[in-house]
Amino acid sequence: MSTVRYFAAVKAAAGVAEDCVPSGTLADVLTVVRAGRDLRFAQVLGCCAFLVDGDPVGARPHGTVLVGDASVVECLPPFAGG
Repeated sequence: MSTVRYFAAVKAAAGVAEDCVPSGTLADVLTVVRAGRDLRFAQVLGCCAFLVDGDPVGARPHGTVLVGDASVVECLPPFAGG
């Protein structure tokens, strides 16, 4: 299992600070966290930058980014002034 941590607007949209989900690719993880949540969450998540174990994902396709057991995925929406 991996941990997905939410910050700022995506945390507010999720209604929780983090989720624990099965490992896989980043695309798999994001599909799991979107399930059962509303459109607002999906929209905010779509604007996020992601870190996997502290490493920026950047422009890499989410299907190629591996999220291992005990990994931490951080979801960072755009911040004001940044």
